[in-house]
Amino acid sequence: MRNPEEVDGFDGEASNTSMISGASSPYQPTTEPVHSRNVLGDIRCDTEYLKSNFGILKIVEVSLSLIAFICIETIMLCLPCGGVYFFEFVSCSASVVTGFLLLVFGLNLHGKVPHVNWSLTDLVNTAASTFFFFLSSIVLAALNHKSGSEIAAVIFGFLVTCVYGFNTFLAVRQWRKGDGRSSTVQTGEYTRARTASRGEMEAQPELQ
Repeated sequence: MRNPEEVDGFDGEASNTSMISGASSPYQPTTEPVHSRNVLGDIRCDTEYLKSNFGILKIVEVSLSLIAFICIETIMLCLPCGGVYFFEFVSCSASVVTGFLLLVFGLNLHGKVPHVNWSLTDLVNTAASTFFFFLSSIVLAALNHKSGSEIAAVIFGFLVTCVYGFNTFLAVRQWRKGDGRSSTVQTGEYTRARTASRGEMEAQPELQ
């Protein structure tokens, strides 16, 4: 039989050994908190983008589109109403899509989805908004009933068309400089870095 002191000593050694093995174990509960902190760290307000030309233009575009949409919504009677409905759809769609892109770039969320070419998406949105706002403003001006709301909607429609057109010009010029290709290269580097880090994390328990 073992003495109580020997049993206590054996238990103490076992507990110390378990503590040491637990400290050196690769399966630690600190993986998920670190991952959550990294995710939250990616969501931040990009003040540099909001102060840039593209950020300011997007804020102006969303504001003018909303104002034009509000003006067209205050029209109570119209005959025919095709121009009103068309302008309403264009102003609402442009404000929603541009507002979404403003949030994506303003909160630095585009880095979390690197497989999407956000530069090309922004270019397509600005070009399409320029064309459809110009077309809907012309149609609304041609079918105008000379009410205050329709006149205000037409004015804001042409104003936001000019802003979208200038934004399209800047986006095309930036695309021609090769920023689209550089974004693709950055996306590939990001994917390779994530793959390499994931491979290191998988190989680390085997080494230990």
